[in-house]
Amino acid sequence: MKRKIYDRLLKWKLESQGETALLIDGARRVGKSYIVREFAQKEYKSYIFIDFNKANAEIKKLFEDYLDNLDTFFMYLSAYTSTPLYERQSVIVFDEVQQYPKARAAIKYLVEDGRYDYVETGSLVSIKKNVENIVIPSEEEHIKMYPMDFEEFLWAMEEEMLMPFVNACFETKKEMGQMMHRKAMDYFRQYMIVGGMPQAVDKYVKTRNFSSVDKVKRQILELYRNDISKFAKGYDTKVKSIFEEIPSQLQKHEKKFRLSALKEGARSRDYETAFFWLDDAMIINTCYNTTEPSIGLNLNKETSTMKCYMADTGLLISHAFDENDIVSEELYRKIMLDKLEMNNGMIVENIVAQMLRTAGHKLYFYSNPNMSDKDSRMEIDFLIAKSKVTSRHNISPIEVKSSSRYTLTSLRKCLAKYASYLSTPYVIHASDLKVEDGITYLPLYMVPFL
Repeated sequence: MKRKIYDRLLKWKLESQGETALLIDGARRVGKSYIVREFAQKEYKSYIFIDFNKANAEIKKLFEDYLDNLDTFFMYLSAYTSTPLYERQSVIVFDEVQQYPKARAAIKYLVEDGRYDYVETGSLVSIKKNVENIVIPSEEEHIKMYPMDFEEFLWAMEEEMLMPFVNACFETKKEMGQMMHRKAMDYFRQYMIVGGMPQAVDKYVKTRNFSSVDKVKRQILELYRNDISKFAKGYDTKVKSIFEEIPSQLQKHEKKFRLSALKEGARSRDYETAFFWLDDAMIINTCYNTTEPSIGLNLNKETSTMKCYMADTGLLISHAFDENDIVSEELYRKIMLDKLEMNNGMIVENIVAQMLRTAGHKLYFYSNPNMSDKDSRMEIDFLIAKSKVTSRHNISPIEVKSSSRYTLTSLRKCLAKYASYLSTPYVIHASDLKVEDGITYLPLYMVPFL
């Protein structure tokens, strides 16, 4: 499947010229190994692919015995893999490098040698046990890989022209028109249900059957549960309890994660490591409260108050509706037709968080529960900063609306109180684009362009 990250790999190869290795970090089953193997096949004369989930002892021993003699190292590596290596025309891939940290530490010496290119892939690459006793190489470029975005989903569905049209309307702030808006929303609801995990998208492209897709998603969720048991040793119970609680927390009106749901008297410092594990595994997207909607959102971050979104909305739906092993086609049909007998704000807000994160934004929201001053009491779903800082007007407040009937009380309070801080305010909804009273109303599928 066509992925945008391929162009970033190509850019790294052309600009680096062997002076850095590339580490691709992403959740399990997000497509890292697939895209790197495709890149290696197309862009190099030869490649060696070492999967450290399966690498034998002889391969691992090379990193212990021959890093001070790289001629011998490469000779054995080439012989073991039956692959010839060509200077500046070959790439060596360390897949799931977190399973063997010594290989990651060796990058320093391999890059200095300069003969070949190196790409690493991994999950949980920052977890303590995966970095202890090694020096993280400064020669390593690090990029994150996310689930397939909406445009990549459209490519998989052989719909190449819709997103350029959407972008043109976004840039000119013109409405899509009834026919094109309906078409975009039909595709978007499919994307929201299927999600962006490549296996799920592939299954949907081949079958157009939501129940078949649901089986794939549940397999991925079970893989995550197994990973928690296997790799979160010492705090796996806390990680599991957070993971299982995510849908019910997002179903609440404010969507803030309340630790009291996990354990009476639970304190944030007791669960910090568990949240970090899930965030590092890229299973969740963490959104922190900021005490002021001004530039430097991270400086005002309140780590004890957060929202916890699933990194993939398709997985969230299968995770949430688990009364039966398989979510029925009828339930999916109701989501498609926007006729689900529940508040689907959980799903809509999660997909917006997912799209903002994929677009490169760190996630922040603004919550002021001031009970003594009604003008200060407000809840803004997301805040994003402009790419270029100016003396004023740097932050865009974003309100997400899942139904066609809504009020903008908090947004208007925010605009009145923090006018000098704020750039363009946005309302994300299921209707067409419009600009009214200084507020830009965007359909859900335009969020990637923010």
